[in-house]
Amino acid sequence: MQIQSEMMGDENRRMVRNMVREFADKHIRPYVMEWDEAQIFPVDTFKAMGQLGIMGVLVPEVYGGAGLGYHEYVDIIVEVAKVCGSVGLSLAAHNSLCTGHILTFGNETQKQRWLPKLATADWIGAWALTEANTGSDALGMGTTAVLDGDEYVVNGSKNWITHGKSGDIAVVMVRTGEKNRSLGVSTLVIEKGTPGFTHGKKENKLGMRASETTELVFDNCRVPKENLLGEEGEGFKQAMKVLDGGRISIAALALGIAKGAFEAATKYAKERHQFGQPIASFQGISFKLADMATEIEAAELLIRQACELKNLGKDVTKNSAMAKYYASEVSVRCATEAVQIFGGYGYTKDFPVEKYYRDSKLCTIGEGTSEIQKLVIAREVLK
Repeated sequence: MQIQSEMMGDENRRMVRNMVREFADKHIRPYVMEWDEAQIFPVDTFKAMGQLGIMGVLVPEVYGGAGLGYHEYVDIIVEVAKVCGSVGLSLAAHNSLCTGHILTFGNETQKQRWLPKLATADWIGAWALTEANTGSDALGMGTTAVLDGDEYVVNGSKNWITHGKSGDIAVVMVRTGEKNRSLGVSTLVIEKGTPGFTHGKKENKLGMRASETTELVFDNCRVPKENLLGEEGEGFKQAMKVLDGGRISIAALALGIAKGAFEAATKYAKERHQFGQPIASFQGISFKLADMATEIEAAELLIRQACELKNLGKDVTKNSAMAKYYASEVSVRCATEAVQIFGGYGYTKDFPVEKYYRDSKLCTIGEGTSEIQKLVIAREVLK
């Protein structure tokens, strides 16, 4: 079964959720710890998700995508992240960043060239903004692209790039003008196999270990001029717009992890007996569950509000930052409390909550730290 854009009502959203839940239970859950321990990026699983239509959730059907909206997109990420944060993260990065950037800013020729491959996961996508010395300070990037005839010559490197090794295509922000000026940044699409384009070391991470993170390296890499997205100097503005939507997906990722941790903790609290009764009957435990449930509900409402605005084509900068900031912090709190409810067992790899605990932290860092989200929110409310 492949999802299509006719599925827009409540009943059809339920069908999509059930389909993704069944896929995750059958094709992801049995391998979660194996992938995590060995840091395996399960390319074949993503190809299978491409066949379902969930690697091109927001891409119109004319380009081979599912043509769905942000509510369905959040539903899909949540169901995957409840089972495995790593797979949820890679799903979000592929859809929102690489594919989303080309969908939003590519011309018709570029869309027809790349979107059908991305929407079906025939190609896995990467998106490259961050560098070793420029995290939040993206305008200080050192990777340069100099126009030479009909080609850009790219030199430099990017860090913390999801799918940097296994990706078939990367959307890369490069400096074509002055450093520390937004008009000095442009966007190039670079395909795997382009001479001078390689990957560097793979990061050995605390969590999200099955989501591949590597360096990208450019050494006199020659990229055709027609691979420029939009105009020269628009790259930073494009990246910020892409991140507005991407933050909704990271908020959804955080929500899925929080829900997974909460469900595991609730089940355990009902089953685990101490002093002759389930530990859920003790106020110390039940109040933890009450706080988790309340914060999860509040996070979801912020996310849904951002989804609604995004679907309507309205400005979503403040709302997506609020959703991402709050949901990611809730995710960490819920995962922490889940480990506490499990006690000593929560600290072992025999139970699922230690992985939620490790995975949740990335949500407060990736696609803009919590501190950057607060900066964005403050700027918006003080306008």
